[in-house]
Amino acid sequence: MYLMGIDIGTSTAKCLLMTRDGRVVASAANGYDLLTPKPGWAEQEAEWWITAAFDGIRTILSDPEIKAEEIEGISFSGQMHGLVALDRDGQVIRKPFLWCDQRCQEECDEIEAAAGGREALLSMTNNVMLTGYTGGKILWLKKHEPENYAKMTAFLCPKDYLRYRLTGSVGTDVSEASGTGFFDTKNRSWCNELIERAGLKTAVFPPVSESIGLAGYVTEEAAKAIGLKAGTPCFAGGGDAVVQSFGSGLIHEGDAGTVIGTAGNVSMGFEGFRENPGGQLQMFCGVTPGSYMSFGATQTAGGALRWFRDQLGRDIVREAEEKGVSAYDLLGEIALQSPPGANGIVFAPYLSGERCPYPDANARGVLYGISLNTTQSEVVRAVMEGIVFSLKQIIDIYRSFTEVRSVAASGGGAASDVFLKMQADIIGLPVYTVSMAEEGGAYGAALIAGMGLGIYKTPEVALSMLKRVKSVLPVPEDAALCRKTYAIYREIYPSMKHVYKLSGELDL
Repeated sequence: MYLMGIDIGTSTAKCLLMTRDGRVVASAANGYDLLTPKPGWAEQEAEWWITAAFDGIRTILSDPEIKAEEIEGISFSGQMHGLVALDRDGQVIRKPFLWCDQRCQEECDEIEAAAGGREALLSMTNNVMLTGYTGGKILWLKKHEPENYAKMTAFLCPKDYLRYRLTGSVGTDVSEASGTGFFDTKNRSWCNELIERAGLKTAVFPPVSESIGLAGYVTEEAAKAIGLKAGTPCFAGGGDAVVQSFGSGLIHEGDAGTVIGTAGNVSMGFEGFRENPGGQLQMFCGVTPGSYMSFGATQTAGGALRWFRDQLGRDIVREAEEKGVSAYDLLGEIALQSPPGANGIVFAPYLSGERCPYPDANARGVLYGISLNTTQSEVVRAVMEGIVFSLKQIIDIYRSFTEVRSVAASGGGAASDVFLKMQADIIGLPVYTVSMAEEGGAYGAALIAGMGLGIYKTPEVALSMLKRVKSVLPVPEDAALCRKTYAIYREIYPSMKHVYKLSGELDL
């Protein structure tokens, strides 16, 4: 008997099938594009997610050894904060906005003002209203596309739209709702007072359940289209950051985790509600009732390395193709030609604005310290180290109020030995990976399905199948070099803040 997890990522939809004892027996992934019609905007076609996910399910079920009736349950993970606006017929009204869409800073400021200021907003939701969140996007839609807002009878986030297409049920979960900015995370319910103060319709906010709650059953129509068994139970699941952190075993205070994916984050679980002083972190409901997961998110992590590969590293891509190796592996080899600290070359990865610790949609990337002597290897290393510096700043926030004992690395960056060593040296803690980390949110989603079915009675039972795979310790000499560059990195945003504000005013 099998459990299925499906993750709707920013660039790829992944489907995974595992046995009750956590062994992955099949997986399939299909990619899609990102649309950036204007600087700071990010959209996708909702149908791209459905096609990619359905094709992945079909691929898994094409194995004659796997029977659809052997799949006991399905759950979901997905990129958070997207806005999928539905009309009364359940049709998508316009291209969904994504988490990395930064167009709604003005609307976020208006929502904060409507709440009565930053502290009042935190008292309602325990989160500030970030541009990445769904909330500002809804108000933007009302102000700039009133005809589309008028048509909207409900909104969903990306993975919830897949759930809708499989089950016909409109709804979301507490972790995803936390990431809208309109959710009372303490009481695990919509904050209707804030919604009304912002001038929005409470009716468009979907029903909310716990992540392990039953979301519906695969419909006859969906079953015929993709080969699943009609009536297969589906569980609500959660936002990818929450689900992936859970799937890495991060449920106890003091155990931190880093993710280097398109974006990046540092997370830590809490057994109960925690206040969020100053709103520096993101405090979301966890995947089990009463649990919480906290985050500090950097807007562009692996996406910065992808940008370098695609725009400045085309010669590296060609060389990788000729050698038959991954361009990312080759970038790592090139980075190792430079000493730690990149000889003072520093990269700030604010290519899509920033979230933590600087919630600023106008922030932009900076490459500092280049000279006529600067080499390609130093720049590549600086880009990679800059990504880790952004995670280190978030770790330092956690250290201000709790102990951080170790770091579990996951996401695409966990597959890179170069990134793992950089994290150990820069953060100054042991960094380890766990089994199934490369499977991302899809694995955590499959675990959620198992908990929803009652197969795993507690989170600890579900996570007992994880094993530590790699462990990397800091090298003191290399860590000392990185500390020098990190000191420069910390000064870049404060020094550039007025420039970012000016460029935002000029709409550059």
